[in-house]
Amino acid sequence: MLTFSLGGCDSTKKEQVVYKDYNLDEPDKFNMPESLFEISGIALNQGNPDTLYAIQDEDGRLYRLGWDHPKQLNVKFSKKGDYEDVTILKNSVFILKSNGVLFNFPLSEAVFAEAEQVREYKKILPKGEYEGMFGDEASGKIYILCKNCEQDNSKNSVTGYIFEPGKDSTQATGKFAINVDQIKAITGKVERGFRPSGLAKNPLTNDWYIISAVNKLMIVTDSEWKVKEAYTLNGNTFIQPEGVAFDKMGNLYISNEGDDLFSGNILKFKKMGR
Repeated sequence: MLTFSLGGCDSTKKEQVVYKDYNLDEPDKFNMPESLFEISGIALNQGNPDTLYAIQDEDGRLYRLGWDHPKQLNVKFSKKGDYEDVTILKNSVFILKSNGVLFNFPLSEAVFAEAEQVREYKKILPKGEYEGMFGDEASGKIYILCKNCEQDNSKNSVTGYIFEPGKDSTQATGKFAINVDQIKAITGKVERGFRPSGLAKNPLTNDWYIISAVNKLMIVTDSEWKVKEAYTLNGNTFIQPEGVAFDKMGNLYISNEGDDLFSGNILKFKKMGR
């Protein structure tokens, strides 16, 4: 639930958003090194906050950092390209390219200069633009969201696909959808349709958290993808929100690409009550 404190009738007062689980106005900020100026996706291995894994949308490298330690290490897995998200599932790294191609290699190879056991999954998804991906340890499934796909009318619905690498499948094995009208019922409108840029599952509630850089929105759905909540993201705090993750304590992480004035960053929002 959102509650607003407008300071009486003075319209110059800042609108305060109070969110029941996270204070979106008070993050811990970790500014990225120059190599991650265009950070586009983040992940934690089994919710362990000790190491942050990240990609940026130009270099085929997986980066790893400790919180607030700007020195990064990285492993090369492919040539330059448009890489949008990363997830770690069953000690295996999966990286999503904007055209829906997946790259995969063992997490154990992240300590080397270059990964050798790289597998490329092509044509597992319909043609389109993809930015959000999450690997669910409990089910062994990977969930991937369309950002802009021909088969969708993003003003009405956004399609997601389920991929099960454990079955050695060469195609998505399931689908799901987010009803944009359910977002509109909360926000009033969704300009240009809903264009998601990242998703993650909250380990404490099993709710899905989906962010959109285009719409400056974060929505929360239940496990069946029914929209429960929607929050406008302040552009002064969320420059270009592209990646989202949770640690095992339920703390929320959102990464932002940099712009002309600010470096890329990762924002950490502590679970309230902790």
